[in-house]
Amino acid sequence: METVVFVFSFDCCALIFFSVCFIITLSNLECDYINARSCCSKLNKWVVPELIGHVIVAILMLISLHWFIFLLNLPVATRNMYHMILALIND
Repeated sequence: METVVFVFSFDCCALIFFSVCFIITLSNLECDYINARSCCSKLNKWVVPELIGHVIVAILMLISLHWFIFLLNLPVATRNMYHMILALIND
């Protein structure tokens, strides 16, 4: 079970990539390269895949009894859930 958990937790690399894309898009907004509407549309399409990735990793860590890693992933999954709710409200 532990092998499967840690193989699936490699999607954290993709989640780091999403975070870097968010930062780049927000810096483009700050420098007025893009407007706020296009910034939101670019960022909102990545919120749900990021949430799904974090929830999968958190659930796998919970099932495999890796409590410390689960507790480390829990705030990030909660933050992503908050952003998904905001994205659904704003659309």
